[in-house]
Amino acid sequence: MVLGAAPPASGQRPRRPPSPVDTAYVRTFPRHVVGRLFLAQKYTKADLLAPSEAPSLKYRPNTNLALGIGATYGPVTVNLGYGFGFLNTDTEKGRTRSLDLQSHLYTRKWVIDLFGQFYNGYYLAPQGTATTNPEAYYQRPDARLRLFGLSGYRIFNPRRFSYRAALTQIEWQRKSAGSWLAGVELYTGAFRGDSSLVPAALAAEYPQPYVREIRFVKFGPGGGYAYTQVIGKRFFVTGSLTLNLNLTFSEETSEAGSVDAFGLRPNLLLRAVAGYNSNRWIASLAWVENSVTVGSRDFQYGYLLRTGIYRLTLARRFVAGRRLRAMKRDFENKKQDLERRLPI
Repeated sequence: MVLGAAPPASGQRPRRPPSPVDTAYVRTFPRHVVGRLFLAQKYTKADLLAPSEAPSLKYRPNTNLALGIGATYGPVTVNLGYGFGFLNTDTEKGRTRSLDLQSHLYTRKWVIDLFGQFYNGYYLAPQGTATTNPEAYYQRPDARLRLFGLSGYRIFNPRRFSYRAALTQIEWQRKSAGSWLAGVELYTGAFRGDSSLVPAALAAEYPQPYVREIRFVKFGPGGGYAYTQVIGKRFFVTGSLTLNLNLTFSEETSEAGSVDAFGLRPNLLLRAVAGYNSNRWIASLAWVENSVTVGSRDFQYGYLLRTGIYRLTLARRFVAGRRLRAMKRDFENKKQDLERRLPI
């Protein structure tokens, strides 16, 4: 006699968790590693804004074009680049010593930007500015810029729009889609020289002729929109723009002393990418730039700091090994458990 026959095992299979994306719009490659070769140039520029009748003073770093390799697997990206001498021959612009720690993190629901800039040595563009020789560059080896910042923006359409497809190559945007963005930004920094930032030859044309240092702190909310236009399934153009209205505290220092200023100043964060995407190969040209405006005691002028990166990338996807996939599964399980406890 048989008591309590067991139900068929086929009816006991656990359900798979729902996909985090709409697969008609975004294709993911959870089993793949992305390897890349790239050319990149980072920069942090400083403009002294002047009244409309005078041009802005454009301080530029002589930064290196770097050749490098990198890889991305899941949430982890590692890139290693070096500025080889044969790629950088602009010695007439002087020397810039820099440590540029900007990082851009693209998760499913958030895009986070970290900035840590240390630049020593600038020149004025274009050629001939503040010099008697129209072919020479006015150099300021004493000019130093420091910038630290953090921004975080929520992506409101993460199922159909992917920053990762355009900027880290770990996904593929199959159909055109966009998303609204909202978040917050925080910055602090300084731009200084051993003497006035306005060259003596141009002092009469600018209302801040004796300022040798500007320091600032700014923070506030922002919003924007991002969109990817897919062309013929494999080609794409991505554009993203956020506008942030910051409370800005600044301090200008000259030989006569310091003057404080307070006000609302905008920031713009731009991302633009164009390229080709497929199952294995990806090629793209990307530009990311953050424009930070700083006020002064006089609304006739101000300061604009622009930090960013140009990057040309050729990448390929490879199937990850078993051990690497197991490490990723452990990480994702812990991440999902944390998200269930603290939903964001």
